[in-house]
Formats: sequence, C-alpha cells, structure tokens
Amino acid sequence: MAKSHYPRSFAHPRYWPTWLAIGAMHTAARLPWRLKMAAGSGIGRLAWRFAKRRRHIAATNIALCFPEKSADAQRRLVKEAFIANGIGLVETATGWCYNTEALRHRAVYLGQENMARAQAQGKGVLIIGIHFSTLDMGGALHSLFFPADVVYRPHDNPLFERFITRARQRIFGATIDRHDLRGVVRRLRAGHSVWYSPDQDFGREASVFAPFFGQQAATIKLTAKIARMTGAPVVPLMFHRNPDNASYTLEALPAFADFPSGDDVDDAARINAFIEQAIRKQPEQYLWLHRRFKTRPAGEAGFY
Repeated sequence: MAKSHYPRSFAHPRYWPTWLAIGAMHTAARLPWRLKMAAGSGIGRLAWRFAKRRRHIAATNIALCFPEKSADAQRRLVKEAFIANGIGLVETATGWCYNTEALRHRAVYLGQENMARAQAQGKGVLIIGIHFSTLDMGGALHSLFFPADVVYRPHDNPLFERFITRARQRIFGATIDRHDLRGVVRRLRAGHSVWYSPDQDFGREASVFAPFFGQQAATIKLTAKIARMTGAPVVPLMFHRNPDNASYTLEALPAFADFPSGDDVDDAARINAFIEQAIRKQPEQYLWLHRRFKTRPAGEAGFY
C-alpha cells in the first residue's frame, strides 16, 4: 500500500502493529546490556533459520567476496552475520530510544584529529559511513563527539517514519532525504558535517562499475559529485562493535586526498576500497543481507 493510502489517523487499527513495534523498541532499549545482547542474538538466530531468501542473498554475497574461505567457513560467516544484524536491531533501538550520553563510556573514538582537521576547513565534511549492523548505534556514538546531519531513506509507513525522524533528529542535526541533493549541498555549504552511506546498489543510471571484493559493483557516483559541488573534504569513518559485545570503536581516517579526481570510476574504486578495508575488520557486522551485486554489467548474468 502506497504511503498516501495509509489511514490519516494513527489510532487506526492498521497502525496497531507499528505501535507495538515502537513499544518493543523502547522496551529493548532499556533492557540490561547482557540481556539486550542475548535478545538480539536470539532474533538473529531465528532470522537465520527462517528467512531463507535473505539467507540465500547473504550466502551469495559472502561466497562472492570471500572465495578463499572454505564452504564451512562461509556458512559460519552467514550465520554470524544474521546474529550480528539481530543484535543490530536492539542497538538501533538503543540509539533511537535511549539517553545517548549514557552510552559515552562504551565508545572509543580514534582519529578525532582527522575529523577536527576536516571541519576546520570550513567547507563542511562529507562523512562516509557504511551499512554495518551498528549503523544507528555508530551514528549515536559519533554525535557525542562531533555533530552531524544524516542522509536517509524515508520509511513508507507514516507513523514509523515520524518515529524514526524524531529519533534521528535527537541524535543528528538535520535529517535529509537521500533524494534531496540540494539539501545535502546546502548543509555542507553552511559548514555542517553530513553522514552519508554510499555502499548500496542504486541502479545503473546512478552508478559506475568499480571493484569491490574482486567483483564489479554498481557504485553510486554521487559521492564525487557532492564533493565537487561543495569542496567538502570526504572523511571515511569506521565503526564496529568490539568482541566483548559491550563497547564500540569508531575511527575517522584522514580525508581523501585529491578527491574527486575527475574520473568517476577511480573515485568509486577508492570509496569501495575503504569500505572493503572496514568490512574486513569485522566482516560479520556488514549488511550482507542486501543485494549488493544486483545490477550487473551488460551481458552478465545475475547472481541472485
């Protein structure tokens, strides 16, 4: 059902499951930490068992990206990815619904000087985030050290969209629709930092093909375009859940030098190389459930 066809009143029975989901997220955010992690792990294990389509997508992605791993190791990584993404759900709830300041002791932020140096240029900063299971937790923790706006995809459900927007506005500054290029440019030119994740397949027209884990991946050209329009430095940001399942490491790398280069393929390859580097640190935490290689070069068969 299209967004315009949703009932106007949020009291309508159609929204009752959404209200339950929002209540569940608030409850999950307030669980003791160990119980929170256990609940997320349980959600991930259930999804691994029953979400056959997503399991197939994750298995395909991992086989393509880690051909050096044995079949058993690939299967283990698929299951670990589901568990990590299950934990990511309760982390998202915590980032959205919990007191962010109370999470400060869980964060180690490396490379703060790189972010500060980029901000000091006064041209805004385009922060390259990645679709890890820790995405919203990473955003919440980053906000404790550096303010930022965020680019996001609006949700079709108006009630859940309102909930998400209010939650992210509490963490970030502005929330910018991913189709609102003018909004991104305007905020950067005003000197703001903008968190942006370019690691999904947005289709042939918006992309060039560039290497990613040895595969040709449709990679969005917009990163270089925004940098060219604004002069904003592009800062790669890594963020991971640590093995103790109780703390997180964020690391801002130096801004890309000589970016954009004028060669869209080369620029896309540099972005992909950083994303691959970050994924290899904690590969199970990446969103392998997304069809990253959906769009193929002309003449190539699909993977999924």
